[in-house]
Amino acid sequence: MVICVNSMGLTGLQAYPVQAEVDLSKSMPAFEIVGLPGAAVKESRDRVRSAIRNCGLTFPIGKIIVNLSPADVKKDGALYDLPIFLGVVKAAGLLEADLSDSAFLGELSLSGQVRRVNGVLPMVMQAKQLGLRRVFVPQANAAEGALVQGIEVYGVSHAQQLMDWLLKGLPLSPAQPEGPCQDPADFPLDFADVKGQAGAKRALEVAAAGGHNVLMIGPPGAGKSMLAKRIPSILPEMTLDESLEATKIHSVAGLLPERGVLITNRPFRSPHHTISSAGLAGGGSIPRPGEISLAHNGVLFLDELPEFSRDAMESLRQPIEDGQVTIARVSGTLSYPCSMMVVAAMNPCPCGYFGHPTHPCSCTDAAVSRYLARVSGPLLDRLDLHVEVAPVAYENLVSTHQEESSAAIRQRVNQARKRQQERYRAIGISCNAKLPAWALQQFCPMDDGAKALLEKVFESMGLSARAYERIVKVSRTIADLEGAETIQRRHIAEAVQYRSLDRKYWSR
Repeated sequence: MVICVNSMGLTGLQAYPVQAEVDLSKSMPAFEIVGLPGAAVKESRDRVRSAIRNCGLTFPIGKIIVNLSPADVKKDGALYDLPIFLGVVKAAGLLEADLSDSAFLGELSLSGQVRRVNGVLPMVMQAKQLGLRRVFVPQANAAEGALVQGIEVYGVSHAQQLMDWLLKGLPLSPAQPEGPCQDPADFPLDFADVKGQAGAKRALEVAAAGGHNVLMIGPPGAGKSMLAKRIPSILPEMTLDESLEATKIHSVAGLLPERGVLITNRPFRSPHHTISSAGLAGGGSIPRPGEISLAHNGVLFLDELPEFSRDAMESLRQPIEDGQVTIARVSGTLSYPCSMMVVAAMNPCPCGYFGHPTHPCSCTDAAVSRYLARVSGPLLDRLDLHVEVAPVAYENLVSTHQEESSAAIRQRVNQARKRQQERYRAIGISCNAKLPAWALQQFCPMDDGAKALLEKVFESMGLSARAYERIVKVSRTIADLEGAETIQRRHIAEAVQYRSLDRKYWSR
């Protein structure tokens, strides 16, 4: 008789049902696992054998064949230990309970402890869609799985605990979701700490309100990194759908904290410039999420942009446009979402002082051109706002004037984002940066003065179609911050100002 125990598998963010089919026959003792198992799955044989013995049960003598169905999809990871354990125990006649309405996930230690696994949240979601009543997961993953409503999620710390519940009916209560990973109002870094830089603060407020990409250029010590690290404190609050999307990605990557699993603050990822293109976009023999996917619904900060490898920088071009990254491997093709706000910072030259009002630049013109050329035109064109961060004046540093707090800025950003969410509800987008080109005419009405200025700018600056679209979107955000329904001339003028910096540096 073949025993079937339900489990789940994961390909990218997509979960799928897996059945551990166990057959025990009277033959020469053997323990085989088939169904395209990876190395970690094959090693389940020893973990399961030891766990059964250490739970006080007798390991059956005979030939055990475990098939992980579907057999044409490669299985990887140790999450199948628990369903294989139950299948072997039931095939040996040591367990009579009906397991057909439940799924089981978990890695076993040699002593029978159930250890945490990655990707529990999307797998529990899939189990609910399949109509299963219960899912048993490691205790460390219980709060994560409990985020899914409409299905019972049980946390198990030891295989013996599960056997006691199945055999003796000892109490085992469904897990309850815990609080968020972070307090949404608790940000250690605040814009009130930044002296001066009113222009840069305004640009970052516009970027946060509309989800726009930003490039900051300035000399060392001007405050580019300090400003970027404070962007999370002014980003709009996440919706429940956005929180679940971000939590799913971090679950698959194994980056959720031990307690408090729902991500409620927008992610902020700041990879080092030595990162590879695979580390940035995602990769591996079984592709894992890269930094751009971990920044989904949040911020990807690229400090010292020209120092990133050419391959890494160019790997951003398509994801910025599409909001998802597709990774192709021999084993298959996976897509991960990556709708993020890109914030980049760079010096204007190798020494950092080109264009500085007082500090002389030691670079030759050729060296400056080579340095700036590391950032390609197509990538530059995808960064909506180009902001010059000038050195801070001494009087600003010693001033006792109280700078505007992040909370005050965030209030305006939240109001602007709510206007956008209401406006675009019918087409399913959340901010101006995601507005498709075909919708510009409908959602971005301009008065005559704005149209005339934009036409003049387009012809005089030789803008691309992409640059035109991004100016219109940024103008729409500036109007939203004012509460204006129609884009006016002053809104266009400010947006154009944020696209003119490349003429100062890259047109040399």
